[in-house]
Amino acid sequence: MSLTRAGFHQQNQASAQVEARRLFEQKTVLRGAWLNWVASQLYELRPAEYAGMVRRELMRLQDVSEN
Repeated sequence: MSLTRAGFHQQNQASAQVEARRLFEQKTVLRGAWLNWVASQLYELRPAEYAGMVRRELMRLQDVSEN
C-alpha cells in the first residue's frame, strides 16, 4: 500500500523539520560556503518529495531568522 501525499507529509514532517534545522544551523559555521553546501545536501535527499519538505522548512527558518 502506498502513502497518499498527505500521509507521506504527515509521516515525514518531524524528520524534515529536524533535518532542516540541522542544515540551517550550519549557516553560521559555513558562512559564504553554506549556500553551495546546503544545495548539495538537498540534492542528495530522497525521495524528491522529502527534499522538497526540507527545502520548504529551510525557507521558513530563513524567513523567521530575517524577521
